[in-house]
Amino acid sequence: MIDCRDATKSYASQPVLRAINLVVEPGICALLGANGAGKSTLLRLLSGLEEPDGGSVFIGGQGFRDHGVEIRRNLGVLPEALGLFESLTVIENLMAVGPIYGLTRPETAARAADLLGLLELAQGRHTVARNCSFGMRKKTALAMALLHNPKVLLLDEPFEGIDPASSAIIQMLLGQLSRDGVTILLTSHILSVVQSIANRVVILHQGRVESDFNPSTTEAGVEEVYFSIVGNPQPEVPDWLRS
Repeated sequence: MIDCRDATKSYASQPVLRAINLVVEPGICALLGANGAGKSTLLRLLSGLEEPDGGSVFIGGQGFRDHGVEIRRNLGVLPEALGLFESLTVIENLMAVGPIYGLTRPETAARAADLLGLLELAQGRHTVARNCSFGMRKKTALAMALLHNPKVLLLDEPFEGIDPASSAIIQMLLGQLSRDGVTILLTSHILSVVQSIANRVVILHQGRVESDFNPSTTEAGVEEVYFSIVGNPQPEVPDWLRS
């Protein structure tokens, strides 16, 4: 469903992605890497928000240049910046998105109610987005990505700032969607969650794919593989912080 061929991307002549080749099929693929490794940049290319400088990106065998509208009908994106309408309430954000994907107002209202209940947002449905906690904002953006029942999900840090109960709900939800045939590519710094839910892990390092493995069939755990690539932290705590 996701096919990235020799994709490159630079900013101000600084390479961020270097000839990325990645094919992702239905399931949960976790994209890991240190800050600046290129994870969010890759998701922006795959969501059509930016174009690669070189190489190609395909979703369901189609490219954004010729089939952008069709691709987006089957693509749900949780972006790094969340993309909320700040002056609208939680429910108004969802109601605004539904028609964009061809849903009628009754369909949007019914699906929004289901998602607000599932993600424990119902009580805060009338809170203006700018006044929501970070966790509420993240769950609202996730609900917006799910509303049109997409076949491909690109999720940038879906567990960041989420309380443990909501994290468990989202893990359950993503697991069910993957079993139903949805292709999920997500980034995360929470390695224990990745170990629990992902059937594939891809590690980016300095703009390149350095490791690609199934954590259930690899003797080493996700954390061990990750630190073998990015390096184990060796902090030196200043004396003044220890006194």
